[in-house]
Amino acid sequence: MLSVIEKVNDVVNNFIWGVPAMICIIGVGLLLSFRTGFIQIRKFPYAMKVTLGRMLKKREASDGALTPFQAVCTALAATVGTGNVAGVAGAIAIGGPGAVFWMWISALLGMCTKFSEVTLAVHFHERNANGDLVGGPMYYIKNGLKKHWHWLAYLFSAFGVLTVFGTGNATQVNTIITAIDSALYNYDIISKESASTLNLILGIVLAALIALILLGGIKRIGQVTEKLVPFMAVMYILLALGVVIINFKAIPGVFGAIIEGAFNPSAVTGGAVGSFFMSMKKGVSRGIFSNEAGLGTGSIAHACADTKKPVKQGFFGIFEVFVDTIVICTLTALVILCSGVSVGYGEAAGAELTISGFTSTYGGWVSIFTAVAMCCFAFSTIIGWGLYGTRCIEFLFGTKANKLFMVVYSLVAIVGATMNLGLMWSIAETFNGLMVIPNLIAVFLLSGVVVKLVKEYLAGEGAASTLKNSREEAKRTFL
Repeated sequence: MLSVIEKVNDVVNNFIWGVPAMICIIGVGLLLSFRTGFIQIRKFPYAMKVTLGRMLKKREASDGALTPFQAVCTALAATVGTGNVAGVAGAIAIGGPGAVFWMWISALLGMCTKFSEVTLAVHFHERNANGDLVGGPMYYIKNGLKKHWHWLAYLFSAFGVLTVFGTGNATQVNTIITAIDSALYNYDIISKESASTLNLILGIVLAALIALILLGGIKRIGQVTEKLVPFMAVMYILLALGVVIINFKAIPGVFGAIIEGAFNPSAVTGGAVGSFFMSMKKGVSRGIFSNEAGLGTGSIAHACADTKKPVKQGFFGIFEVFVDTIVICTLTALVILCSGVSVGYGEAAGAELTISGFTSTYGGWVSIFTAVAMCCFAFSTIIGWGLYGTRCIEFLFGTKANKLFMVVYSLVAIVGATMNLGLMWSIAETFNGLMVIPNLIAVFLLSGVVVKLVKEYLAGEGAASTLKNSREEAKRTFL
């Protein structure tokens, strides 16, 4: 029975994450980019100014909502995860260094896709029965499209519920357990025989922590993520920059291999990766899997933002993809390629390849820090996806189902800590890809709304800027 399920899942998975999906994701990204005048490039400095400026401002959100900074931290909590560490390593091993180039291309288009998703989510969000701000793909489908499209909202929510238990929880807990066990093994603190008992205890502790945070409501989720995300991101970036600086002489050769490998993989990998398409596929799919542009999930967190300017919040989507893929994923790739560790091209690889890049540069002691980083990445993903799952289950069954879902979701952590999850990961990845279909159809159909909102916002900003300048000029004249 299991072998049949695996075969069926493999067929569906290969189709979803194959050529059709990439064409759809890249196609919608290009359409949105053209229709908005490539806003992710044209307004990139403005996007950084707006987002970083708002992060530094202390403010309180209304009841049942998040501040714009807490919203982006919650979205980054789910986005910046083990995919940034293990996913990049896997892309390089299977697709060669050139996969990194295609990851950049997917991020460039993904910035506009995520910008559009966030803008739509905030524009069409609403208050639920508990007074919380709710939104995301299911809500911009329901509130933005005609009734004959509403089945897409239910489809997205159903796939979301099926996805969160695997992608958002069990596999992430398994990553935490593996990271802790590996660090303790290195220092002979525990034996492999005693690890199973420790893993069960850790699973119970994690389940309790997850329940405590999720049951505390949207405010508590925001309070946790706004502290955890900056800490984990800064720690990882500093460690990765250290590897790059120490091995700075390798940088020109690495970038040369990335560019050459993007179009001629066999020249860089010695023939182990000879397919141009494989390099592109791995780069694009891993990039999308990392930054979630096209999945629509990140917009669920942004919809909780207490703001009346959807486009202004949309710029956080550009910032988010930039930080996740252009900064963190690129640094992971440089850690692997600059450190000189042996990459088994054509073979599967994961977080262990990235960790070996750190340890070969710093020594074995850094395994403690990498374990902490991996735990932070994975735990933040669990919290972010817990919010996504709650919103999906609420859309399907109402707010009364929320607490039961949160309890069940928390208990799944024990499963993730104590069981082999091979098939669960594959199935979850398939459902994750299935979420793309209803979301991209909706974003495509609502692209005109995005264009209209962008024009109105930029016109308003231009008028405000002109008024501000005229006031300053008048003040100078008067003085």
